[in-house]
Amino acid sequence: MNNIVAIVGRPNVGKSTFFNRLLGTRKAIMDNEPGVTRDRHYGFSEWNGKYFTLIDTGGYVTGSDDVFEQAIRDQVQLALDECDVIIFMVDINDGLTGYDQDFANILRKSKKPVYVAVNKADTHEKAHLSGEFFAMGFKEIFPISSQTGNGTGELLDAVVSHFPTEGVEDPYEGIPRISVLGRPNVGKSSFVNLLLGKDRNIVTDIAGTTRDSIDTHYKAYGKEFLLTDTAGIRRKTKLKDHQIEFYSVLRSLQSLENSDVVMVILDATRGIEAQDVSIISLAEKKRKGIVVLVNKWDAVPKDQNTARNFELEIRKRLAPIDYTPILFISVHEKQRIFQALEKAIEVFENRTRKIPTSELNEKILPEIEKYPPPGLKGKTVRIKYLMQLPTYTPSFAFFCNLPQYIREPYQRYLENKLRENFKLEGVPVNIFFRKK
Repeated sequence: MNNIVAIVGRPNVGKSTFFNRLLGTRKAIMDNEPGVTRDRHYGFSEWNGKYFTLIDTGGYVTGSDDVFEQAIRDQVQLALDECDVIIFMVDINDGLTGYDQDFANILRKSKKPVYVAVNKADTHEKAHLSGEFFAMGFKEIFPISSQTGNGTGELLDAVVSHFPTEGVEDPYEGIPRISVLGRPNVGKSSFVNLLLGKDRNIVTDIAGTTRDSIDTHYKAYGKEFLLTDTAGIRRKTKLKDHQIEFYSVLRSLQSLENSDVVMVILDATRGIEAQDVSIISLAEKKRKGIVVLVNKWDAVPKDQNTARNFELEIRKRLAPIDYTPILFISVHEKQRIFQALEKAIEVFENRTRKIPTSELNEKILPEIEKYPPPGLKGKTVRIKYLMQLPTYTPSFAFFCNLPQYIREPYQRYLENKLRENFKLEGVPVNIFFRKK
């Protein structure tokens, strides 16, 4: 990517508010509590015909007792290394602080353009107070308001002046999306970091470490796609920090909605729980490709039937969703991690597969002749032919004389025959009956 802008600063100065304003959507979670943003968060914006990538970062501090402090600093440093232009945000209400001075010393070493955005300058009187920030040694100071948008135009004029190209409106457009979902603390971020070969997302033993849904552009097996790490989804009754965690779960559910394939991670030491079933059922309802990963498999005592019995229990709890592949993995021991990714790519290909009409009829019509639809009210149902519909999820239309007489058990029979004859593992199948 090119034309990259990093928004940095200490906690609670309004970085995420500014990030959301430039994106025109509430993509990053905002709250008055310091430290809400932890991982790097990417989005795309445009100014004066130039498109650029924005990086929202966590608050940079030193010397606090926050367990996430060092991890957040590492994430900020990665954003500084990656970007072309830096927006250093400070708070007019707090004035110039020691944290601002310390961070300014770090930014001067980057040798990249730095623009100081003095946020919360909602009035002319406050804007006139921004002069004290020149003491940090930067030439460009812009009083702005993330809430109202005051002053942001002048700041963006300066920022985009460094971009030699117009950039790309959305470099991720058209790229398949694979989301990693599950309950808190099942190993989602560790799984994503292991795939990427770097600490893209902050990992701790504390449930709820990941708060936003974090997208990463990834290439593997000759394919490219977006890999999304999400916050843990727990029941409403389990939410403690109601506002922040509510929006975290909301972002995770939105990621599911936007995905092509979801990889749902279970904790092998706890087995499949009601919330796991709810997540998978929601993915099935939204007609997404599904891969079930049982993590921490190394921590489970085993005999020769352990995996088989565990899989049988999962399928029993998921019934009638019986088409999902189930893989037993261990992030800690690096077992079957890339096989899991390979399976997700395979499921995506299954979801987008187009089967020729001639091949469909050649394989499925003989199955219908062997077991025709049961008669009803003395009527005989005859299926003439079938075809795949031009939809994103595999959908098939069966043309017959009396579509209203075909019942659900026979529909399940047809779905099973489609799965037996064609590669449809991991994807829901839609079947429609139309009058010929």
